[in-house]
Amino acid sequence: MNDLGQAKGNSAATDMSALAPIALVEEVVEPIIREARDALLAEQREDGHWLFELEADATIPAEYILLQHFLGEIDDAQQSRIATYLRDIQGAHGGWPLFHEGDFNISASVKAYYALKLAGDDPDAPHMARARQAILDAGGATRANVFTRITLALFGQVPWRAVPVMPIEVMILPRWFFFHMSKVAYWSRTVIAPLLILMDRKPQAANPRDVDIRELFAMPPEDERNYMINPTGTRLGDLFIQLDKVLRLVDPYFPKGPRRRAEKAALDFIHERLNGEDGLGGIFPAMANAVMAFHILGYPADHPDLVIAKESVRRLLTFEDTPIGEAPNAGIPRPYCQPCLSPIWDTSLATHALLEAGECDDAVARANRWMVERQILDVEGDWAILRPDLRPGGWAFQYRNDHYPDVDDTAVVAMALDRAGEPSQAESLSRAVEWIIGMQSKNGGWGAFDADNTQYILNSIPFADHGALLDPPTADVSARCLSMLAQTGYGRDHQAVQRALRYLRDEQEADGSWFGRWGTNYVYGTWSVLCALNAVREDMNQPYIRKAVDWLKARQRDGGGWGEDGASYWEETRDACKDSTPSQTAWAVLGLMAAGEVESPEVRRGIEYLARHPREGAKWDESLFNAVGFPRIFYITYHGYSRYFPLWALARYRNLMRGNTRKVAHGM
Repeated sequence: MNDLGQAKGNSAATDMSALAPIALVEEVVEPIIREARDALLAEQREDGHWLFELEADATIPAEYILLQHFLGEIDDAQQSRIATYLRDIQGAHGGWPLFHEGDFNISASVKAYYALKLAGDDPDAPHMARARQAILDAGGATRANVFTRITLALFGQVPWRAVPVMPIEVMILPRWFFFHMSKVAYWSRTVIAPLLILMDRKPQAANPRDVDIRELFAMPPEDERNYMINPTGTRLGDLFIQLDKVLRLVDPYFPKGPRRRAEKAALDFIHERLNGEDGLGGIFPAMANAVMAFHILGYPADHPDLVIAKESVRRLLTFEDTPIGEAPNAGIPRPYCQPCLSPIWDTSLATHALLEAGECDDAVARANRWMVERQILDVEGDWAILRPDLRPGGWAFQYRNDHYPDVDDTAVVAMALDRAGEPSQAESLSRAVEWIIGMQSKNGGWGAFDADNTQYILNSIPFADHGALLDPPTADVSARCLSMLAQTGYGRDHQAVQRALRYLRDEQEADGSWFGRWGTNYVYGTWSVLCALNAVREDMNQPYIRKAVDWLKARQRDGGGWGEDGASYWEETRDACKDSTPSQTAWAVLGLMAAGEVESPEVRRGIEYLARHPREGAKWDESLFNAVGFPRIFYITYHGYSRYFPLWALARYRNLMRGNTRKVAHGM
């Protein structure tokens, strides 16, 4: 349905454009808030938390099938269900995109095609023939990215010279060296450590059905001589290509002693961070690599580490009967494998929406107690390498990931605790604030998991063709941290606040917007920053802020909503938009209201869009992806976003209109 489609089960059938503002609030908005709030409350788990599905592109489900065939442990029932999902999301172009209705992506397409062939799909079936032709038209499987070529090497589909050299000795390099594990992002560390074991041992997948994909290569893969590419196109990148050639020649002659020590260092790293049933790093690629590393090292099937590593992967399936499976009242879940689980993020954001909606004190109290129990107070994670004197005090994204709390989750949880105002949680809030202040980077911003993770030279190595090795400060995360500081009483005279303000002003785009690293995209970033500027009591009439407001207003679509496509992460398509979405509309409306625009025509039209948009209970219909793991590489959609963000925006609009004030008192 279009932007003006009729909502289900709410009172939006009224001709809203004819209503006076307060009548719109009382006759239309208020009934929707109550219905959506009650439906969201019904989805709260018994212990107080929320968890909604987190869906990625085709790569993660495809890799789940590939993992089973690597191990030679094939569950045909699971495989069949995931294969159905992969067929369902195939693009009209014949391949698989990185996000819903996106352009063809060769790496996702190669993995999806191989997974389907492993699952038994006839390569001459129409959907396989279309995929094969699309891949060949794009240059063939040779042109897939480094991680895909590593997978193909493990299955014997390309020679190992098709992937960059990553000596396992990087695990024992000194910190002064230009490459060190502490200089890459947390997700890179947890993926790389087990991957180094695989790349060093160079095992071959069990592949019990002996399935190959030679038909996807424009020339025999063993004849290809141009696998390595310069990811940046710079002279430095060319230098690293030459270094790769040298390493390839000398690698067989590296002494065995350091190599054994390096493998032990990799295993020690993995074991310390194995993280129980929540898995290494809490993310699928790291978990799957750990399973494969344990397997090829000969761990017996009943070895506790291998058993728990496999279980952590299985828990990511949406269709398994597990305690963390489908949410109450969620219906039958689609059969795919999630990249990770998001309970802290979902719970903290749902709590904010309910705090705005009101009359949810018991649910909010239970949610906050659940979150406080999961605060990380006694583990000095990898972040402590650069902040050794800082006390732990953060929250992770997942149920448990004690080595890797992040400031974004921590800031959102802290603001929820502060707003609820429970005295017994004051110490928890204090520790969170202390940790976030200590994690500020030199430039005044915050990265998600580490401070000063800005070794940009590493983006030029051949292994980094995905461009996602690092975790530098970003505007959206920094805005959330600034919002939290302002909300908890830190004024403009505090050094951390001053530095954050300077950073955000420096990061503003030429058109007035801010980049959204973790949400799609400039609408997300601009909403985040405007809320932070309001919270810190910046004069919202300053020219740079009005420029951001004008940008948001200009992005509104004919139906009253806002939308932004995953393609906006490429400069040449930064204005791309397929349709409005409830999540992005909510962000835009919240951002405009933070800038004092609650009575503007644009906010009114955005509210009317949310009121009219199709909805079942708490969930507004939303099919387009709304977030990223890594821009231009890995996209995700939070199925919780269309539940709590529209409710949040409608409730704030109601509260501001009833209060006859343009001032938003909170940082989100």
